[in-house]
Amino acid sequence: MTRTWRMRKRVGGVLLLALVLVVGAVLPSGAAPAPRTRERGMSAWLPFWGDVEGAYRDALAHAGQLHTVSPFWYEATSERAVTGRPGAVRPDMVAGLHRAGIAVVPTVTETPDATAMAALLHDPARRRAHVDALVATVARQGYDGIDLDYETMAVTGDAAARARVRSGYVTLVGELCARLHGSGKACVVTVMPRTRGAGAAFDYRKLGALADTVRYMGYDLHWSMGEPGPLSSKEWYAEILRQATAEVPRDRIELAFPGYGWDWVPGSGRRATHVTWHEAEALRRRVGAPYTFDEVSGTPHFRYARGGERHEVWYQDARGVRAQLPLLAEYGVRGRGLWALGFEDPDVWAAFRGEQP
Repeated sequence: MTRTWRMRKRVGGVLLLALVLVVGAVLPSGAAPAPRTRERGMSAWLPFWGDVEGAYRDALAHAGQLHTVSPFWYEATSERAVTGRPGAVRPDMVAGLHRAGIAVVPTVTETPDATAMAALLHDPARRRAHVDALVATVARQGYDGIDLDYETMAVTGDAAARARVRSGYVTLVGELCARLHGSGKACVVTVMPRTRGAGAAFDYRKLGALADTVRYMGYDLHWSMGEPGPLSSKEWYAEILRQATAEVPRDRIELAFPGYGWDWVPGSGRRATHVTWHEAEALRRRVGAPYTFDEVSGTPHFRYARGGERHEVWYQDARGVRAQLPLLAEYGVRGRGLWALGFEDPDVWAAFRGEQP
């Protein structure tokens, strides 16, 4: 499934799934406001719910590692309607991130399903209107580009609808990237990995030739409505990276790591509860569960009982990042992403720098 639906559920709406990632070089030639140093090998998403101020401070505290922050602020509901979520758009935060030398490339999600999006994407006038709306969003707030995280169209409809989305989306991205590059702005796409039957709506090779960055969501190997298990694993990351590097230039790939977890009640049929690393660790200590690390996947987990029900929690921490990170070097990928600021184990920043505990 996809991250976008999880977000909607979290803030009072629909369900989706989570699988993802981001690319290392997000800015087109000559357009980078943020210094491109060896340390700045990361991007991260800024959520619009929860402790938003804390997430913003988190970004500023790690400005030396972040080349890009993507505020999760916008939603497209039609070809012309690309709107900020109520109260989410913060010009003061944009200015603060720019002062810290971080590029601001907001994320746009979409609500139309595969059938509706296919119709939009294959209508030249409607597609042009959509590109106009996206470009206007960038210009209006002085952003450094835009990130399209169009997941609803990828998990709805039948095979025929997704096939039409696949070809139409390439055309949209090509037109959008040309417009953005003409203004020195970055063109980024976020996709689910093409593994285990997912991703039929994306032509990864063509998107990789057009976009500055292709963000692969590296999470929800086990999702909120499925069976308990790791959100990511070393084996799964190897599978993602094999596929990605076969289709997309390595310097345009970014693999995003989860900073959160899920609390399942196995066998209940209920959706798992989303927990940040902070919430998972606080819960583990509160219930007195031992810390257990799964060496095979490279993720921590624990079990506990409450109200006569058995719970199982899987999440990610700095130890897990250290276990999984060597796979990126093995496949020649430097770009890393984080979902999301304020969720993560604070020690992951040292892990991403290659420091040992």
